[in-house]
Amino acid sequence: MAVQLNEVDKVTITTLEDNYVDLLSMDNSEVVRRAMPLKGTVFSNSVLAEHGFASVVSTFRGEEKSTVLFDFGLSEDVAARNAEAVNCDLSEVQVAALSHGHMDHFGGMKAMAKLIGGQGVDLVLHPEAFQTSRFVMPIPDFKVTLPVLTRDYVRDAGFNVVETTGPMPLVSGDVLFLGQVPRVTDFEKGSPMYYEKNGESLLDPLEDDTALVMNLKGKGLVILTGCAHSGVVNTVKHAVDVTGVSKVHCVMGGFHLSGPAGAPLIDPTVAAIKAFGPDYVVPTHCTGRNASMAFEKEMPQAYITNMAGTILTFAS
Repeated sequence: MAVQLNEVDKVTITTLEDNYVDLLSMDNSEVVRRAMPLKGTVFSNSVLAEHGFASVVSTFRGEEKSTVLFDFGLSEDVAARNAEAVNCDLSEVQVAALSHGHMDHFGGMKAMAKLIGGQGVDLVLHPEAFQTSRFVMPIPDFKVTLPVLTRDYVRDAGFNVVETTGPMPLVSGDVLFLGQVPRVTDFEKGSPMYYEKNGESLLDPLEDDTALVMNLKGKGLVILTGCAHSGVVNTVKHAVDVTGVSKVHCVMGGFHLSGPAGAPLIDPTVAAIKAFGPDYVVPTHCTGRNASMAFEKEMPQAYITNMAGTILTFAS
């Protein structure tokens, strides 16, 4: 049974942290607005890039505006600093959501919470975001442990912990927290990451990986992933299945196609996303340069380069 998702008149996505920035790009359009390097008329405003992702999603339905914070970036201060640099008022945030429990998505939580102000904003996430023993092995038998997110950390930041494995409508049904994404494609096998259970190292299924989904009136779904560890194609398929909306307007986010592990997935992923026929594709964060170039080559009219500080506007 499909989850009812309101049609909205406009969606804006403000990227507060991403891996790339170019303050001299000068490619503004009706859809794209880049951060300005100016304070008044002085070239002195800096926007920082790092390996992480944070964003603010605002939807507009008639006179009603809803605002959701999606992810918090890696370092303690970068996303919060960028929010102030681009005049993004986080006091408007009504609810927060976490794409998954990796440090490059929750590291800036406390600084962002201070800009939201007050206590008691819900943070919606999958319970497996609190997995306690995650690590990667870049070479055999060499473990690099990942920082752990805890419920106490979230509460200390000032958020209410709201856990769900399934889809959950946010802000009166204008935004959907997609929940756990089924793995149905034959090529998206998951990222080579691990966790420890009973002294044994096991592949981490990353069940907490998820996305936000919006339904733009007359245009279709706007889908925003964090890292798409479940596979961006699986994520889009699930968004379509859950909402019952077959048209896809925009696929944006980290697609996790970087490095040797991602290389074999680039061509089938690009082909599958192209088959959905989105009007826009916006790779971010962990997608990787080779995959981003492949999307740009195969979907030149749809491709948008994302940057820290960019505001994208999708209107009906």
